[in-house]
Amino acid sequence: MQIDLSVIIVNYNGLSFIKACFNSLEYALKDIDHEVIVVDNHSHDKSCLYIKQKFPEVRLIESNTNLGFGKANNLGVKKAVGSTILLLNIDTILQDHLLPAIQTLRENTDNGIVAINMIDAQKQYISAVGRFPSPWRLIKISMLSDKRNAFKKGNFEKKKYAVDWVSGAFMLIRKSDYDMINGFDTDYFMYVEDVDLCKRMADIGKKCIFRSDLNYIHFVGFNKSRENLLLKGYEIYAHKHFNSFGTTIGKMMISVNRKVKSFKGVL
Repeated sequence: MQIDLSVIIVNYNGLSFIKACFNSLEYALKDIDHEVIVVDNHSHDKSCLYIKQKFPEVRLIESNTNLGFGKANNLGVKKAVGSTILLLNIDTILQDHLLPAIQTLRENTDNGIVAINMIDAQKQYISAVGRFPSPWRLIKISMLSDKRNAFKKGNFEKKKYAVDWVSGAFMLIRKSDYDMINGFDTDYFMYVEDVDLCKRMADIGKKCIFRSDLNYIHFVGFNKSRENLLLKGYEIYAHKHFNSFGTTIGKMMISVNRKVKSFKGVL
């Protein structure tokens, strides 16, 4: 069988999500020749045993350490044989067949990444795209959101939108493009590596396309460690993508951001 699509899923103690995620792949990829590769980041919840017993067709890579999100995805892509890659979070449930999204990626070589609409467990819209950071925008993470009316509440009038960046919870990308930019930057352990990847794709002339008519559920949770990792990620981003003056301003804005969050008890 010629593999057309390789699905890469990074798992860390995601046992409770595996069945629903994998079952949704069956429908979403019906009649598409594909493989599923799971990179396990040293889980302690019997995830690997469950996958081996219930989903033996899945290619399971077991790391003896937690590699982080980007590095684990890079390992999975390295083992992939499909010409198209789907990077997918374990805590997701696909709601629609993905052929239209794959066709969108392939209809124009300038289309570098395709994402679809993220919704929560109650099927309410979650904004999962945004604008590239600038030094001044880093004073408040919400300033990185896409400010177009359609993206404020998810009232979309078109099927396709060009956006700056999309969430790493769902990314369709050509393997050749992923390899060209050397995949995720492993200086990020978790969070903001998706924004960085989209920026480096933009730097080689590739666009991010958002499909509003296709959906997936993402069980997004809030915790203080996530907020800390986000701010740390944007500090790394500033060093990599701003000039020296911009980096200084960016770090100042992040410092203000951190103090405000700390005052509010978010950090």
